Amino acid sequence: MKQWQEIPRIGLALLLTCPFLFCAPAQAVENVEFRGALVNAPCSLRPGDEAIELNLGTLVNKFLYTNTRTPSQTFSLHLDDCDTAVATGVKLTFMGIESTALPGLLALDTSSAARGVAVGMETSGGQALPLNVQGSTTPLIQGNMAIALQAFVQAEPAAKANQGIVEGAFTATATFALEYQ
Repeated sequence: MKQWQEIPRIGLALLLTCPFLFCAPAQAVENVEFRGALVNAPCSLRPGDEAIELNLGTLVNKFLYTNTRTPSQTFSLHLDDCDTAVATGVKLTFMGIESTALPGLLALDTSSAARGVAVGMETSGGQALPLNVQGSTTPLIQGNMAIALQAFVQAEPAAKANQGIVEGAFTATATFALEYQ
């Protein structure tokens, strides 16, 4: 009698595992897609130059009341492995939120404690680089080159006239774009 009781258990185990023995392999569904673009860029931006932080230092408000703007601080964009057979020039544009009091200059980020000033950018020769306006063409040099730039802080006219420059830490954020010619 005990022998007949074992048969249903074995039969049940076979019945449960049989469907797995006869299953066809499952077809995989495509669920990963890779995209990109290959370009023939005439130069490579040097690693580290894609996110430049320029410390403009500690500024004294009395200096701005007297001189309107600070001396310029230099920084550079380094272009490596330039191929002048691909392009012969590059145009630089700085983009960001423009100061309403000083058009062409970069407004301070809203998180800044300081008020009454804006950040300006210019070429190494002192030519203004207005925000959101494409600059003139800089000739490319075969190989490695640097575009020398300068930044400065300038007092807003009303803040200067009313002694309204507010002290505190500040940041101003811009994005740059390079267009090869």
